[in-house]
Amino acid sequence: MKRMMIKTLVAAVALAAFGMAGAQDIKERTIKFATQNPKGHPIVTGMEKFAEIVGAKSGGKIKVNLFPGGVLGGDAPTVSALQGGTIEMASMNSGILASQVKEFAIYDFPFLFANSKEADAVVDGPFGKKMHAKLQDKGMIGLTYFELGFRNMTNSKRPIAKVEDFAGLKIRVIPNPINLDWVKALDANPTPMAFPEVYGALEAKAIDGHENPFTVIQANKINEVQKYLTITNHVYNPQSVIMSKKFWDTLSVAEKKIVSDAAIEATRTQRLAAREASGTALEALKKAGMQANELPAAELDKLRDKMRPVIAKYAVTVGQDTVKEIQDELAKARK
Repeated sequence: MKRMMIKTLVAAVALAAFGMAGAQDIKERTIKFATQNPKGHPIVTGMEKFAEIVGAKSGGKIKVNLFPGGVLGGDAPTVSALQGGTIEMASMNSGILASQVKEFAIYDFPFLFANSKEADAVVDGPFGKKMHAKLQDKGMIGLTYFELGFRNMTNSKRPIAKVEDFAGLKIRVIPNPINLDWVKALDANPTPMAFPEVYGALEAKAIDGHENPFTVIQANKINEVQKYLTITNHVYNPQSVIMSKKFWDTLSVAEKKIVSDAAIEATRTQRLAAREASGTALEALKKAGMQANELPAAELDKLRDKMRPVIAKYAVTVGQDTVKEIQDELAKARK
């Protein structure tokens, strides 16, 4: 009872902050918020924080229901549902949105970011905002970027000690052309697949391996069906938090402010959780029996060399202006 009274008081104070006119502009609404990541993952931690803030700031009028674990379908159906307005919100790898806006493929460029600090500077700055603005014509509103993190390779066949060890492996990739091409550049066999299908495919040996950040590997219990983990940090994944434009356009000014402010505030919580969880997840995977190894510096240089023709090809696809813009932002971040 006491907790309920406190929540009611907090909600009342939040509404008062908008004034009477603002409060009248907030309607009873429900937001379905989807992700492929399972409950307990840092992405879902960010979603939970968003739901908490929206509930508090709307005086409990706007309810956010979370749908983790891909229960509403893979990323492609989710994009369609956002455009159609049957799902209000989703969080997904930004690179997946290249199917809608070709420039988003730049977020899948191998070895683009050296660290999280560089990534923050780019996605939170003019470049990241400009990219999200491009989604409006495709029926989506970009609110913020959560962090999935740096991707690493797993497989069930053999430890990877040198670049040549990737040859012949059948590796699941995000369904995006650049991912197919960089896996081919390793003389491996890329297999595009929606993430909810990956565990079963690995278990059945239909594919040999996949790549994802440590937190995703742990949260989805990939260690149960994969023995070898290769620490490559080859791609950094920002996750776009996007809203259906059909739903966004129904919101009042006060409601839009609640949603936008909550997304930014939740991002701080989410990224902190993601970074804390990454090292913890790696240690947990080792304890669970995964054999983890880092490629020597010379092999990482060879890996980067293998990726260069792919990067050059997609620099043309995404546009030289886009490449220059992100390079300029990175240069500023590295000063």
